[in-house]
Amino acid sequence: MRYRYFNPNPIKSNGGDCVVRMLCCVTGRPWVDVYLDLVEKGLEMGDMPSVNVVWVAYLRDLGFKRFNLPDTCPDCYTIEDFAIEHPKGTYVLGTGSHTVCIKDGFYWDSWNSGSEVPMFYLRR
Repeated sequence: MRYRYFNPNPIKSNGGDCVVRMLCCVTGRPWVDVYLDLVEKGLEMGDMPSVNVVWVAYLRDLGFKRFNLPDTCPDCYTIEDFAIEHPKGTYVLGTGSHTVCIKDGFYWDSWNSGSEVPMFYLRR
């Protein structure tokens, strides 16, 4: 299994903050700092901090580019499949309702999201 537990949330909450947790993993910055950055970015863009357009813009500001993945079940390509096939580097995967950080072949999350099907990814 390529899963690694990661939850920088100060009260260890496990719901609704996957974007903040993912960005903490990507940047190495504290949860509170990332949260405040996202609020500022959302305010600037006139949208909620956790919507894809806001956090993707945040990552683009850091030099990331977005790429689409095929979504053709029954041959679903999972988060774990992506982690196995990408043993080097830092990536962000989005499923439409969840986001996760991949670092050097492992997915870092507060729960085992490896069976989720990503729709897109970002990398530098």
